[in-house]
Amino acid sequence: MFASDIFLRALAGAVVIGLAAPTLGTYLVQRRLALIGDGIGHVALTGVGVGLLFDQSPVLTAVVVAALGAVGVELVRERGRTSGDLALALLFYGGIAGGVLLVNLSGGTGTNLLQFLFGSLSTTSSDDLAVIAVLGAVVVAAMLALRPALFAICHDEEYARVSGLPVRALNVLLAVTTAVTVTIAMRTVGLLLVSALMVVPVAAAQQVTRGFRSTMHAAMAIGVLAAGAGVVVAAEADTAPGATIVMVAIAVFLGITVAAALRRATRRRPRADSPQPEPPEVVLQR
Repeated sequence: MFASDIFLRALAGAVVIGLAAPTLGTYLVQRRLALIGDGIGHVALTGVGVGLLFDQSPVLTAVVVAALGAVGVELVRERGRTSGDLALALLFYGGIAGGVLLVNLSGGTGTNLLQFLFGSLSTTSSDDLAVIAVLGAVVVAAMLALRPALFAICHDEEYARVSGLPVRALNVLLAVTTAVTVTIAMRTVGLLLVSALMVVPVAAAQQVTRGFRSTMHAAMAIGVLAAGAGVVVAAEADTAPGATIVMVAIAVFLGITVAAALRRATRRRPRADSPQPEPPEVVLQR
């Protein structure tokens, strides 16, 4: 298995996404925007349709269209003309409808859609891997370098604005990096499952960590573990890599949750040799 170039490219691409997606997802979970990846994923499908229609690279057109859609949603949210839920709904419905329509107009089939909706690691070329690696490195570097400022706007946007931080620019940056992450992950887990790789490792990390930094680092480790193990399991069991990666991540989340619950229950349980408190009536008599 490890002697196959196709497998090694798939494994490398999955590990890059497993590292980048939770790094960004930590901020999205903090802002209660866990589902925004789904909405942007649907917009990216429209970009895929544009690329197929005009015989261009679907990845590049998906990046451009998804970034424009993410910036538009951020500007709408900032000006308060509509709620965040409504903006996400527009992304969901308009993006998926536009994508299906453009793919049909380009002469594509259902197979083309499935490759982008659920991932197709086996078709990852060396050029695709290079694009995934470069863009993934940019996302991770930006999220780590700007962590104090991004944490400030995620925790309290008004305080960040008063403190003099460029809130609008940071919000746009967060939206664009979300679009980039969703787009490069469509080869790995697919546009419909990429949000899970952003959220599930973060949710698992929150069970055993307290600080924001430790949560991010633990989520990155869990994401890499789930991505690598998912690709190996998919190759052994002959299953869809994207779905397998997400199921492994959910299994890790459940395992950590159960272990953390048992640990808390053990700590609360009094030891047999520990002194027991005296009844209230004995204390009153003294």
